[in-house]
This record gives sequence, structure tokens and C-alpha cells, in this order.
Amino acid sequence: MKLTTTLFATAALAVSTGAAISESHMAKEMTIVSWGGAYSNSQQKAYSDPYSAMTGVKIINDESSAEAVAKLRAMNEAGNVTWDVVDVVASDAIRLCDEGLAMEINADKQLAPAPDGTPASEDFGSLRVSDCFIPQIVYSTTFGYRTDMVGDTPPTKICDVFDTKKYPGKRALEKRPINNMEWALLCDGVPKDKVYDVLATPEGQERALAKLDTIKKDVIWWSAGADTPQLLADGEIVMGSTYNGRLFSLIVEQKQPVAMLWDAQVFDLDGWIIPTGLSPERQARALDFVRFATDTQRLADQAKYISYGPARKSSAPLVGKHATLGIDMAPYMPTDPKNAKNTFLYNYEFWADYRDDIDAKFQAWLAK
Repeated sequence: MKLTTTLFATAALAVSTGAAISESHMAKEMTIVSWGGAYSNSQQKAYSDPYSAMTGVKIINDESSAEAVAKLRAMNEAGNVTWDVVDVVASDAIRLCDEGLAMEINADKQLAPAPDGTPASEDFGSLRVSDCFIPQIVYSTTFGYRTDMVGDTPPTKICDVFDTKKYPGKRALEKRPINNMEWALLCDGVPKDKVYDVLATPEGQERALAKLDTIKKDVIWWSAGADTPQLLADGEIVMGSTYNGRLFSLIVEQKQPVAMLWDAQVFDLDGWIIPTGLSPERQARALDFVRFATDTQRLADQAKYISYGPARKSSAPLVGKHATLGIDMAPYMPTDPKNAKNTFLYNYEFWADYRDDIDAKFQAWLAK
């Protein structure tokens, strides 16, 4: 690709905003915040490196997405926003948008259409769960387990995580209530379609924590996406939750004795937000980057490096083989029919509304 591609995007941006924004009027440096590990590596290859090559912009990478809400609140309060584009999960995007910490995006004016001219709003469809959110991927949080530590009957159901007699050893769970509370209620007998109704009540929250109490002494808590894959590789845990793309890297690329437990995998969305409070030059650069990074080809390109489904409908037919291994990526996607027999659909609005309160209870429970 040549610089003209980005200049085309810049021209389109100028039309959409009614301002003449040229490359010379955009910031020469930007900080992109993401999750690190195999995921950031896929973004680097699919988005950041090509964009830097075309524009000459210097990209500084930060791996603080797990703390994005708290840090953006603090930056906003201090009047010093140092991040330009931030990768967040959908529920965090909703919270940041509601609090005025993320700028609203006009999808059809500020994002690229599909190759056939379909407006971005239609191409992303229902995955644009917030006016501030630009989806990149559909991923799932699920479990990986050591095939050499589970005997002759490997786990097949989510509730096997809570069976320490059948599967003794340490488990890894994320150090936050999301997903853990849902799995706990499912394994305490709550029907799938009633989980969020129960979790909305103080009694339901205590019920979930009580179920988690049954394995608490066997849990290693993780906060970075790379933690569980490393714990599995080192044989320090028998099973652990993490993102399906991290497990793909561990199993297929690193050839570790690990397998996937797809049962009750939790579908979620990940994407970009642009913080409010940026200078015009920084905001123009951020908009130019996300327009490029979320076009049809770029989202399909990311799937060459990691097993996450692209958020655009027009990208799906372009998903092919792994960039270096040459294997068909489709069977490793969480949306593959064989993997999606029993999924759990994450409720973005619930966690946007209840996150702070349940977080406080969860952290207090952890400290006991």
C-alpha cells in the first residue's frame, strides 16, 4: 500500500467533519492501548505496522486495557489524557460513553464503508452496542486444560471447573466478577435465561460468591490475558479461563499439551474508543487510524494471526488461513458451529449498570 491510501482516508474524514484535515495537521505520534500478548501482536501486524509504514507516525503501545476505565477517569479528572486510541470490551465502552469519557462516532461518516458500498453502520450491525464503540472482534472467554493432568476423562462441561475431586489441582480465574459470577450461578442450578435476573439481586450475588467459595482455595487469580496461558504452559494449573485466541496460540503455535473447553464459552466484543479531551491534531490522528484499522480488509487480516471473528459482516468471507502456519482458521473461531453448541451470551447493559457495585462486593470477598 502507498501513502495515497491514508490520504484517501484523510480526505474522507475531512468531508465527514466539514474540515480540511491534511496529514500535516495530524499528530506525528500516538499512544494505542490494548491487552498485550498474542492479541496485541495480531493488531500490530494487521493494523499498526501497515499504518505506520504508510504515514510515518510513531506508535507507542500500552498494555493497560484491563484498567482503562479507572485510568481514563483519573486522566480526565487531572485534565491530562495521554492515550489516543483505547481497546476495550463492549461493557467498558458503554460506561466510558455514558460518562462522557469517550467520543461519539458517526459510523457512516467517520468509518470506512464495505467494499461494495454498504455503510459501516449496516456492516457492523448490532455489534455497535454504543455510539462511542468501534467493534473489532467477536471473541470468547473459555477454559483451557492440561491434557496430561486430567486423566482419561477430560472435562466437557463448565461445571467440571467446580469439581475439585474429579479434577484436583489449581484453577485460574480472572480477578473480576464478570463471567465468574455467571458460571457460578449456572453451576448452582440457575437456568441460563435467568442468570442475569438472579445476579441483579443482592441474594443472587451472594449465591454466586458462595459457589465460588467452594473452589476459592484452589484458584490462582489472573489479571493479564497472558497469565493463564503461561500458567498452563508451566503446568501450574490444571485448567484456567482466558480468551480463546490466547489458547489458540498456546495450542497451535506453541504446541503445548492443552485443549479447549468450549462449553458455556462467553461471547463478547472488543473494539476501539477514542478518549475525549484530545487536541484537534491528536483527535484527527486517532480518527484516521481507527478508520483504517476497522475497514473490511484490516479486520480480516487480523484473523490471519489470531482466532477471533472479525466484527464486520463483509470481513467474514475474507478470513482464510493462518499467515505462517497455513491452517484454515475457521474451525478455531468461537463462532464455528462445533464450538458454539452451548454458548453464554454476555449482557453488556447489565454489566454497564451493575459493574461498580458488584466489583466492590467481589473485591471485598476476595480479601476475606
